Amino acid sequence: MLQDEIERLARAAEDALKNAIAPYSGFKVGAAILSSDGKVYTGCNVENYSLMLAMCAERVALLKALSEGEREFTAMAVSCSDGEACFPCGACRQMLFEFAPNLKIIVSSKDAIRVFGIKELLPFPFVKPE
Repeated sequence: MLQDEIERLARAAEDALKNAIAPYSGFKVGAAILSSDGKVYTGCNVENYSLMLAMCAERVALLKALSEGEREFTAMAVSCSDGEACFPCGACRQMLFEFAPNLKIIVSSKDAIRVFGIKELLPFPFVKPE
């Protein structure tokens, strides 16, 4: 990935966190996923009083893209309101892996932008038995 592409996606994730609905935790997250044809889909976390119904920003972005017909993805950026590095949770990692096993995850903080492969973050994914 080119540095300008990484930075563009990181900015899109940061912009997305402004729409987060996090009245219970106060922890806002934004995500932006890049399709293989260059289109960016964003998502933010949405909390609910019934915490089991809350949705992570990463899954919102992925589901938005999938619902628009996208099926191939190259990268996702994640940003959070506290300015620290914010990684996808285990459920998001599993879902991202299933739809994009070669996905790059861009994690930004106030100090740096780092890039990981989804396989680095989820070394033992749950896979369909052969």
